[in-house]
Amino acid sequence: MKAVRKAEISRKTNETDIKLSLVLEGAGRADIVTDCGFLAHMLELFARHGRFDLRLDAKGDSRVDFHHTVEDTGIVLGRAFSEALGTRRGIRRYGSFILPMDESCVAAAVDISGRAALVYGVNVPAEKVGDFDTELAREFWAAFSRELKCALHFSQLSGGDSHHLIEACFKGMARALKDAVSVDPDYPDEVPSTKGTVTQ
Repeated sequence: MKAVRKAEISRKTNETDIKLSLVLEGAGRADIVTDCGFLAHMLELFARHGRFDLRLDAKGDSRVDFHHTVEDTGIVLGRAFSEALGTRRGIRRYGSFILPMDESCVAAAVDISGRAALVYGVNVPAEKVGDFDTELAREFWAAFSRELKCALHFSQLSGGDSHHLIEACFKGMARALKDAVSVDPDYPDEVPSTKGTVTQ
């Protein structure tokens, strides 16, 4: 019987209180509780398109803005992926996907390398989508990258609708991560690195 990789993470600071559970071999179910509606929408899409089961209860100092809630959710989600993957033994490590979203199109790629990097080549024209500061999408992925210790690349191929561009990033990276975290059936016990580790 195939092992189910999962993690439960809690993180509480003076700014946020976040509880998250993640199942990599999921069905795309999401149960998201947060007062940042746009973030909830993006994470529901992320779970569905990555086929991850994701539960999140995130409270933050939204009377200020959503910065801490969004960034700290990225921290906790990246940490959950890291814990669920363990030694990374057997994973494919790399994933990429080109995601069209109406007039917008974004290429998303990931390398679960043990090194954090973010290249965010997406020009989101609006400062806000609803009450969500669009620059926070980048902060989310930067935090995720640091905690999972992975390289994330986003490249805008077309489009200019701010909602669609951010949505394409979340959907595209979900598909890329789905491939990257999957176990290669031909090499299920192999660490995917000539270094012998991807957790440095």
